[in-house]
Amino acid sequence: MKNFYKYLPISSKDEGWGLQVLHAGYQEYAPGGQYPDAGHPTHHSFSWENGRVLQEYSLVYITGGSGVFNTQATGDIPIVSGSVIAIFPNIRHRYRPNLQTGWKEYWIGYRGAFMSNLVDHDFFDPLCPVVNIGYNQNMISLFEQVIEIIDKEKPAYQPLVAGAAIYLLGQVYSSSKQAAFEEDEMETMINKARSIMRDNLESKLGPHDIADQLHISYSRFRKIFKAYTGMAPIQYQIQLKLEKAKEELVNSSRPIKEIAYSLNFESTQYFSNLFKEKTKLTPLAFRKGFAKSPENV
Repeated sequence: MKNFYKYLPISSKDEGWGLQVLHAGYQEYAPGGQYPDAGHPTHHSFSWENGRVLQEYSLVYITGGSGVFNTQATGDIPIVSGSVIAIFPNIRHRYRPNLQTGWKEYWIGYRGAFMSNLVDHDFFDPLCPVVNIGYNQNMISLFEQVIEIIDKEKPAYQPLVAGAAIYLLGQVYSSSKQAAFEEDEMETMINKARSIMRDNLESKLGPHDIADQLHISYSRFRKIFKAYTGMAPIQYQIQLKLEKAKEELVNSSRPIKEIAYSLNFESTQYFSNLFKEKTKLTPLAFRKGFAKSPENV
């Protein structure tokens, strides 16, 4: 890959897409070389002594070498090959390769309501700006596609590179979550819990019972399960039951009261209210709208 970078104009039409790519590139820095390249615009260049503050977000993927990243809040964070650095707007930061190793970096800069929403919902945290995802060919291929597209700047290229940026963000977030569950024993436990839930939709088995089967305290089980799946065990179990109820409503003529009872909802009214809250339709309206056979309505 040859060294390349480009800073992009943004049209008013691009602003409506939700995410705009502002710049992207690839550079290889030899050991002992100047960092960053002197050719970058003044508002993106910086010295280690002063750092810099950007008005946009960036992802920097280090695919070779090592170095350090620093903000006042995080202090020095070691960077190794496979590290992804997330840079946030309005935060003074600095980073550089080690003189002995240099490094290879891909990067992409972007802004927009899509990313702001991710930060507002804690998908990305300025206090945890570095994730080690290791060697990831999908990431490299996406960066190279972005570089190829912005090099040509064909009509309507922004939605293409914005989509790639969103995929990159998803890859980084997914890798960061998976890194927290690298222990096979923990992942096995979560998978076993989910299997127990699916096999017992029509029983009174609850999350506390499942924790007992797994020989773990409920508080710890709940904490691990929610961190892994994004939902508390009871919420996950209810979602499974509602999906099962949808199948019954569409594929059978069983009375709604009987379906609610079989799935151990405390009452038909509670089931109906919860069903409408999640689907925006009552069970009866759902059945009428999606039943595969007139006999089921």
